[in-house]
Amino acid sequence: MSEKLQKVLARVGLGSRRYMEEVIAAGRVSINGRVAQVGERIEPTDELRIDGRKVQFQIEDEIRRRVIIYYKPEGEICSRNDPESRPTVFEQLPSIPGDRWVMVGRLDINSTGLLLFTNDGELANRLMHPSNEIEREYAVRVMGEVTPQIKKNMTEGVVLDDGPAKFESFSEIGGEGINRWYQVVVKEGRNREVRRIFESQGLKVSRLLRTRYGTVILPRELRTGRWIELDKNDIDNLTKSVELKPRQGTGLFGMAKRRNERMQDKPLAARRGGYLRQQRRDSEGEAQQPEQRRDQRQTGTENARPDQRSDNRFNNRPVRTESTGDNRFNNRPVRTESTGDKRFNSRNDRSEQRTDRSEPRNDNRGNRVNNDRNANTMANENRGENKFAPRKPFGINKGFKKF
Repeated sequence: MSEKLQKVLARVGLGSRRYMEEVIAAGRVSINGRVAQVGERIEPTDELRIDGRKVQFQIEDEIRRRVIIYYKPEGEICSRNDPESRPTVFEQLPSIPGDRWVMVGRLDINSTGLLLFTNDGELANRLMHPSNEIEREYAVRVMGEVTPQIKKNMTEGVVLDDGPAKFESFSEIGGEGINRWYQVVVKEGRNREVRRIFESQGLKVSRLLRTRYGTVILPRELRTGRWIELDKNDIDNLTKSVELKPRQGTGLFGMAKRRNERMQDKPLAARRGGYLRQQRRDSEGEAQQPEQRRDQRQTGTENARPDQRSDNRFNNRPVRTESTGDNRFNNRPVRTESTGDKRFNSRNDRSEQRTDRSEPRNDNRGNRVNNDRNANTMANENRGENKFAPRKPFGINKGFKKF
């Protein structure tokens, strides 16, 4: 099974397909020692090199197909890198060794909801291509009244800057007053298409949530900022909708399958506080800081008055007086000279007692015992020369020699 060279290089993660075509055209890529051409196909047994360095690769059919759903929060951008250092959707995805995640479609920074990621580049391209007419379903909150004429215009088609566009279906799903929720379906993935269709009718979208992409529906147990991986049946239904054949080994196994089961039983908490929300908090905090400082200064001047100093917790401490006799340190008995002599005299008495005890004495059995601690020996005349002879039972002390 062969595959196009630029497609293999892009899947390895060296760049986009268009960039890889430029690299191949520059003569930097070789197959089995010869310079490769753009559009050339490569076999699994071929040796691939870029600038003389060998590149490890796999044919796409040999790789296990994986698809995950990510619940994008507000404030994250759909890009791998951002020059403004804003958070991206790729920062929250699981690692995939030897491969990379390909994003299926996009959502702008203010939109939330379902995003699909896969390691199958062909599946991603077919899901995004307009010719396959894959449906995208959105829940939209609109500021303003949608009249029957406006609804008719949006379902029949309006003209945008990049061509005509329309909603495949349009239905009201709730809300009160000027903020009402609607459910719309489009079959193209043009930039901000849903928002621009409403804006063409003088309406402003305040919230946009993607709830379905093709056959994949945003799960109820999935929370904002979390992801979940699809199992074999869901992936096969998705590939069937774009006429791709299923692969062997697709699906969840082991720890990944148990993780999905746990998430369905006990969903993870949502990741609150996106980038935009944090910016709002920072701006509000900066606006409140001068007011707080002004209030603190006013309260500080009031507390500085003499008649209010008694409220300070440091000023409420009792004032020390000269009568320190109640101090617990002063209640100790005063040492005198007699107590000092007694202490040293008691030590001398103990030393004299120890010297007396060090002299050998006779025990009740008539044995001569040496009490010297350094000697650690005991003379026993009755044992004889055999030091391994059995000792007499302990505790038998009748006070006389046994004949």
